Order: sequence, then structure tokens, then C-alpha cells
Amino acid sequence: MENQNRHLYLMVYGAAIAAIYVALTMSFSAISFGPVQFRISEALCILPFFTPAAIPGLFIGCFLSNLLCGAAVMDVVFGSIATLIGAVGSYCLRHNKWLVCVPPILANAIIVPWVLRYAYGSTDLIPVAMVTVGIGEILAIGVLGNLLLVTLDRYKQFIFKKAAA
Repeated sequence: MENQNRHLYLMVYGAAIAAIYVALTMSFSAISFGPVQFRISEALCILPFFTPAAIPGLFIGCFLSNLLCGAAVMDVVFGSIATLIGAVGSYCLRHNKWLVCVPPILANAIIVPWVLRYAYGSTDLIPVAMVTVGIGEILAIGVLGNLLLVTLDRYKQFIFKKAAA
């Protein structure tokens, strides 16, 4: 029964993370899309530090956000895959909290410019788009995400007690 309860907790945490990601993305949709984007919901990409439930939660949240906001099919697929790669990378680096933000920043900075080029016809050079997307990711994950990480780390015994890895 204990294993079943843990599985249920992980599902609930993942669903909650997905819902928060969607709500943040849609609330700030004007700045969440485009060649220069600042997706506040990306701050949640530090959550794999606390729980493996964040991996499917972030993936589903990104997928639904892109789908519901009318992103191109290629963006829905590959943008979500970039978030999934970043979340898995963050989980793998969970033993060093200051490196947790690196995989999602890199995954998005490398993948999203190609999506912008081939899904939306962006004329920006790929390296330039990598820089602009990377800056947005550094601000969202590196700054906001790390602020969230430090704050949640203080209360992790209460918030993530049953969902920790």
C-alpha cells in the first residue's frame, strides 16, 4: 500500500506542476513566445531537484501550454522535448543544486532556435537565436528559477516530504 500511495503522490505533484506551468505560460503569453521570449513558467524547471514528479509535470505543462496557445505543431513537439530533456538533465544533477538550472537552459537554447527557424520562418541566424533564447532562459531559470530553488529549499521537508526521490 505504501508504494501505491507514493505513486499517487507523484502523480498529484506532477499534475500540479503541469497546471502551474500552463497557468503561468498562459497568463504571460505575450512574453512567453517568439524569438525573444521570457517564459516565467520556465522557473519551474528547477523542480526536478526536489522531486522526480517534476519531469512529466514540466513536459506535460509545456506541451499543453504550447498546444493551448496555438503554437505550431513543430513547436508543440520539439519545444516540449527540449523541456523534457532539460528536466531529465536537472534531475540527474540534483545532487548539486547550483547546476540544476544548466540543462534546461542549454536544451532550450539549442533546440528552440531551430524550431523558430523551421516552424515560424524566423530569419535570425541560428547562433543569434541561440543567444536571444539563451538570455531569456538564463533570466527565467538561472535567475527566477534559482530564487525559487533557494526559497523552496527552506521548506522542502514540508512541501516535498512524500514526493522526494
